[in-house]
Amino acid sequence: MTTPRTGTKGHRMRRFPSFVYGRGSEPDARFSLANERTFLAWIRTSLALLAAGVALEALQLPIRAEFRFTAALVFIVLALLAAALSWTGWARTEIALRSGRALPGTPLSLLLTVGVVIATLLIAIGLFLPRS
Repeated sequence: MTTPRTGTKGHRMRRFPSFVYGRGSEPDARFSLANERTFLAWIRTSLALLAAGVALEALQLPIRAEFRFTAALVFIVLALLAAALSWTGWARTEIALRSGRALPGTPLSLLLTVGVVIATLLIAIGLFLPRS
């Protein structure tokens, strides 16, 4: 059985977010840390998608402007979705760990795959169509 975490004066420490840490019991630290590493990997992915979107618009690439802008927008929207869904995925997984339930699935991989394929097709079309 796990005892509650206490601060320097013996008061129970509050952990953020309370809707996650206020449930169940402390899981094995290795599982919580693995969940956190997964969250951080998705955040890195989000930053890479954001960088791709910004780079498409910042660099002078030989891509038709409307396709370049749309692909950049797709990458930026994917970056925002990846960041938001990684947070909710972390929370759902941590709650499941703390409650002893099966781990939830995530739609993030499929969503990002479809989005990146769409953005790549837009870039390819914009490269091969004659520029106006």
